[in-house]
Amino acid sequence: MLLKIDKVLDAAGLARARELLAAAPWVDGRTTAGSQAALVKNNQQLQPGTEPHRELQALVLQALEKHPLFFSATLPKRVLPPLFNRYAGATNTYGDHVDQAVRYLPGGTQRVRTDISCTLFLSDPADYDGGELVIADTYGEQRVKFAAGDLVLYPGTSVHRVEPVTRGARLASFFWIESMVRSDEQRRLLYDMDMSLMRLRAEHGEAEALVQLTGTYHNLLRMWADT
Repeated sequence: MLLKIDKVLDAAGLARARELLAAAPWVDGRTTAGSQAALVKNNQQLQPGTEPHRELQALVLQALEKHPLFFSATLPKRVLPPLFNRYAGATNTYGDHVDQAVRYLPGGTQRVRTDISCTLFLSDPADYDGGELVIADTYGEQRVKFAAGDLVLYPGTSVHRVEPVTRGARLASFFWIESMVRSDEQRRLLYDMDMSLMRLRAEHGEAEALVQLTGTYHNLLRMWADT
């Protein structure tokens, strides 16, 4: 499921993120790439462990927790702490690759399966040329370049790339989610059902049929979830 979630970060959150990123130390982005991805990765990443990095992680995670659609779309079991990248100048692209299937939480104590890949855009599209996130799915290549503060979710199994940035700088946060529901198809069914239930509830209140359908949603989640 490829899904856009609008306005994960509001104007105040974006302003603080940009303030922190403007003065932050950047390092070679290949430090977090797997062996295949490192061959085609040419960007910069915010240096982990710094105070700006920790504050930005907290900012993004708090925004995700408050967003009404995030839980429904991802059904998160574990969220890897967000990372931050920059594409500009000579370090401006990331070729076709697939994200690592398993990553480790900081400290290397716990493995996380990367069911869902996430990119949160932090730069206004008018501030840079190029830099589209290109995701291959069953309908062909999807070119993604969203407004600052918007998030795209897509299956971790997807081949994807970032096109060269030819003007300005593209800043973003990226991270991965291990979902309680491993199957992308099952997550899509549950998300569509949940959105329909919300619309019907707003129109008709807690009708008997809606209570029954809500029960069906939770029974499917109970059947498919690995908690």
